[in-house]
Amino acid sequence: MKRILVTGGAGFIGSHLCEKLLNDGHEVACLDNFFTGKKQKIVHLLDNPYFELIRHDVTHPYYIEVDEIYNLACPASPVSYQYNPIKTIKTSVMGAINMLGLAKRVKAKILQASTSEVYGDPMINPQHEDYWGNVNPIGIRSCYDEGKRCAESLFVNYRLQNEVRIKIIRIFNTYGPNMEPDDGRVVSNFVMQALKGEDITVYGDGTQTRSFQYVSDLLEGMVRMMNTGDDCVGPINIGNPGEFTMLELANEILDITGSKSKIIHLPLPEDDPIQRQPDISLAREKLNNWEPKVPLREGLEKTVAYFEQLLKEGKG
Repeated sequence: MKRILVTGGAGFIGSHLCEKLLNDGHEVACLDNFFTGKKQKIVHLLDNPYFELIRHDVTHPYYIEVDEIYNLACPASPVSYQYNPIKTIKTSVMGAINMLGLAKRVKAKILQASTSEVYGDPMINPQHEDYWGNVNPIGIRSCYDEGKRCAESLFVNYRLQNEVRIKIIRIFNTYGPNMEPDDGRVVSNFVMQALKGEDITVYGDGTQTRSFQYVSDLLEGMVRMMNTGDDCVGPINIGNPGEFTMLELANEILDITGSKSKIIHLPLPEDDPIQRQPDISLAREKLNNWEPKVPLREGLEKTVAYFEQLLKEGKG
């Protein structure tokens, strides 16, 4: 049994990670300030004697004895991270500094949940870890993109200067239950619009692509990365190499829901990437042949069922 801290543990991915780590036999401390996280996502874990919920903001130092830290704290959807861009940058940068300081003090292994957004609007496709990216440092998405890029730099330099045992993964588009219905991400947008019979809003002509991985595949990659030797630092892409256009995604969701919603087109948001597809060769090599297992259709059916339940409960 390891004692593990998960920052952002009441968020979409963090809540699933807390549950998985508990199921794997570990003691889990979930740290969240509930800026975007929700207590209802982890309330079913509160009766577990090996689970602890801590209300705290990672922009302030926190002291705890742990063996491992998963640093997930940061708003991740455009609606959330653009709502308070300064807070977003502070969470990525100061949060990384505080968690790295903690890892240094208690000699814990620490994993940074970075993002495919560090590649910006990529000039190469698919994106591999050696690609430096094409990011607008003053655009509306920069509070998230540059915050995560700075966090990666902090992690690498804490390793070089202080010998902290670090791991960096770059997470590509992930979906599944526990997403917020109004978070502005494309899967939740399309599913909620389809279930409500509203027009499905496709930005641009719909030919822009994303790669969608189901949350359980991401969790498996994260845990495998944490369990690698100290020489495996990353960054490593964790995502689905299958590439889908926005129109393909919209039509798949219409088919699953049986919705009569119409697809309409709106202008493409500023700095919205045209392509996003991971090269996962390094993940296959370093993480015991890790690759996504859940097909898009299967994952979307589970996600649709989750949002249907939310609507029944009046929470959508």
